[in-house]
Amino acid sequence: MNDFNTEISRQTITINGKTYTADDARATAGCFSRLQILFRKPAESDNFLASLADFLTEWFNDEDTVSVHTSGSTGTPKKLYVEKRRMMNSAMLTVSFLRLHHGDTALLCMPLKYIAGKMVVVRALVAGLDLIPITPCGHPFQQLDIHPTFAALIPMQVFNSLQVPEECERMKAVDQLIIGGGAIDPTIVQALQTFPNNIWSTYGMTETLSHIALRKLNGKGASEWYTPLENVTLSQSDEGTLVIDAPWVCPERLTTNDIVVFNASGQFRVIGRKDNTINTGGVKVQIEQIEAILQPLLPLPFMLTSVPDVKFGERVVLLVQASGTSLPDNEQKKFDKAFQYLPAYWVPKQIILTDKLPLTETGKPDRAKAKRIASDTNTP
Repeated sequence: MNDFNTEISRQTITINGKTYTADDARATAGCFSRLQILFRKPAESDNFLASLADFLTEWFNDEDTVSVHTSGSTGTPKKLYVEKRRMMNSAMLTVSFLRLHHGDTALLCMPLKYIAGKMVVVRALVAGLDLIPITPCGHPFQQLDIHPTFAALIPMQVFNSLQVPEECERMKAVDQLIIGGGAIDPTIVQALQTFPNNIWSTYGMTETLSHIALRKLNGKGASEWYTPLENVTLSQSDEGTLVIDAPWVCPERLTTNDIVVFNASGQFRVIGRKDNTINTGGVKVQIEQIEAILQPLLPLPFMLTSVPDVKFGERVVLLVQASGTSLPDNEQKKFDKAFQYLPAYWVPKQIILTDKLPLTETGKPDRAKAKRIASDTNTP
């Protein structure tokens, strides 16, 4: 059992093997804290260690909350203030589930603007983990010369690391690897099956202070179903969306936009988002379900969205990452063949080519921007 330290004034943070106290991180009258001075490089205002020092200074101040930004995957990003006490509760749930211990190393390669990065730091604070900061990038294992016990990555980082043998081997050495922040492509899941470590997909959001459920992706216990963490109660709304009661991490009952199904064991699976439902000709179509069918069939990166339609109310639109104004004949034939696997109302009525698919800063599909691209293309 972990000996958690939840008294903030007595917490310490170990970074690259060196331990700092709360006093090191407290700001003093008009000056940077000692950590901010140590970690801030002149003329490099975006230095990652400087942002880590800034967060630790905020953590050790006298306020009960810290600021965090939502990712903006379905709308405008928001700034929230979340309770430090509940962040520590979330950290303890994760550390206990993954059986991490004092002195274990934790890779920090997430932006500290968002909850995922902040929670890696908080887990280190409450559990005495040794934090290994790597400036957030697409290849976090490129220059890493140690084998972290724990790491939290987004799917893009996992995909990139799988492409480079040296990075792939370093990722294999992580004992407990969690992947969150977006859907994990089936080809990534398949590539991870030979990994000897424990790899988990997470379910959560900013409001739940990172994840409230995990599912095993590889080895013994691999599953399509998410298992809620301790002290998390789940149910379903009248619209089929997930309802979360997790007072340890979220003060109010949270009704999500994720449409889910439950099994007899109380585990759940996400089949789509309510706000990603397209009502075309009176038939409700789920964007994620179409994308899941087309993913192994289409030769180019793509994303589903919709635009208003006089006849159908909404029509399904496919954004494709490609240059030009139309697909070459050989590519078009592949798309036409793939569409044969879809029910008639699911088939995209329009294909729009774009130089780059819209993604948020955390690598999620930017659904709101995708709609704008489709709308602008269809505006006379």
